[in-house]
Amino acid sequence: MDPQDAGAVKKPGPKPLQSSSAKTQYLILYNFVSALLWLVVLGRVLLLVPMVGFGRVYKGVGNFAKWTQTVALLEVVHSLTGVVRAPVSTTAMQVASRILLVWGIVNQFPFLAKSAAYSSMLIAWSVTEVIRYGYFTTTLSGYQPSFITWLRYNTFYVLYPLGISSECWLIYKAVEPARRLRQEYAWVLQLILLIYVPGSYILFTHMMAQRRKIMRGKQAQKIQ
Repeated sequence: MDPQDAGAVKKPGPKPLQSSSAKTQYLILYNFVSALLWLVVLGRVLLLVPMVGFGRVYKGVGNFAKWTQTVALLEVVHSLTGVVRAPVSTTAMQVASRILLVWGIVNQFPFLAKSAAYSSMLIAWSVTEVIRYGYFTTTLSGYQPSFITWLRYNTFYVLYPLGISSECWLIYKAVEPARRLRQEYAWVLQLILLIYVPGSYILFTHMMAQRRKIMRGKQAQKIQ
């Protein structure tokens, strides 16, 4: 489950927020800013690819994307402190996998970012996050536009395989340069690749289950 799903999904027929706790206001701000940051990442990638090609995308957006993803470490803090009702282990695993990519792979071996896989990974991440954070922002504000809900629980069919395959490719290509630095580093990356396959299946089927649950709720609202 995404870090804020449990706290963001409300009962049918939400009303616009009139007053709220400081925690809710903070979460609205956090999600709004995060959506904007990922929108900038998406815009830069979409502009840079046709202008300068995949090989120079990292120079134009790599550092910004790295720090934008690093901000998501706050979601682990949110889970640990009870700001959102989300399992710490699941949240930490999801954030850690991306931190590995931006700091442990691309930051260590920036030449790997010349691959189209780096750009496709950023596109998958940024579209996913713009939708996800936008969904949480509107829901926490007391609104739940059906279009955003539809995007939230349907686009993962395309974005998830695109993101996972891009991540796996980059990790795979990092094994040899990692081995030149330290053999243990390469072993860790190989182990992570082995974990990615079953882990990806579990997360993907979980999202499918979440989609069925949400879509059934929407259908029930229409009937009522």
